[in-house]
Amino acid sequence: MDIDVVFSGGGIKGLALIGAYEMLEKKGFRFKRVAGTSVGSILAGFAAAGYSSNEIEMLLNETELKEFLDSRNVLLPMPIAKWLLLYWRMGLYKGNVFEEWLEKKLAAKGVYTFSDLPPNSFYVVASDLTNGRLLVLPDDLEEYGIPKETFPVARAIRMSSSLPYFFEPIKLRSLSGVNTIVDGGVLSNFPMWIFVKEGEPKIRPVLGITLSSSQRERPKRVIKNAIQLFEALFITMKEAHDARYISRKHEKDIVFISIKEDLTTEFTITPEKKDALIEIGRMKTNEFLKTWTY
Repeated sequence: MDIDVVFSGGGIKGLALIGAYEMLEKKGFRFKRVAGTSVGSILAGFAAAGYSSNEIEMLLNETELKEFLDSRNVLLPMPIAKWLLLYWRMGLYKGNVFEEWLEKKLAAKGVYTFSDLPPNSFYVVASDLTNGRLLVLPDDLEEYGIPKETFPVARAIRMSSSLPYFFEPIKLRSLSGVNTIVDGGVLSNFPMWIFVKEGEPKIRPVLGITLSSSQRERPKRVIKNAIQLFEALFITMKEAHDARYISRKHEKDIVFISIKEDLTTEFTITPEKKDALIEIGRMKTNEFLKTWTY
């Protein structure tokens, strides 16, 4: 059966999405369209390119995630160097190794640009800080004077995964100048709205998979100091846009994979933790599919 699938962001916790994908494959679901933000864009991109869940798991097992942490060479003590990199480069790591890895793995399936994918089959979300707007790739590229068909898929995923202050932002050159692009999760961490539009009938069943709890199960935040306030501001900013589109009537089409441990940037994660996250994705999705009426 053909369905459309949306994957949320969540950093390293996104390993759980592989387990979710595996369960959907086993139930015979085929992805007609996929969308995602941040780590969700990686999973969605590999699925769109034709990777199976087992192939994706094998890719990650043979990849040392810490290799993606490609810091710049600076002849200064590390604490000072980190502050300078944050100030001038706006990120601790370049992100070039990560993008090159994406290019290589997508090329193995014959995917280089969006023209190598079926039309309207793959979407990712990024945040354009220069213009203060949410960016849906590839469609919005035409507003920048950039042909979407020839735009590299790996670069689009890299744009969507540019975690602020962690990876350096992408500089997108357009007819109007240079635009600073960061992680799509800043403005929309779970873009289910791409396929589910108010007042419009769905083309086919749409399933969302998010690495968070439902609104009803979400615990209240404790805010007693400036650090907790900043954290709450950032999380609210990420989730407020999407919350408008995830009403109770949509929750029946969403797999909630709540992972309490903060693993967003744990690129040194152990194999045991990798396997545990994938298993959580399998378990939560399997439970959901037992009662899903599409």
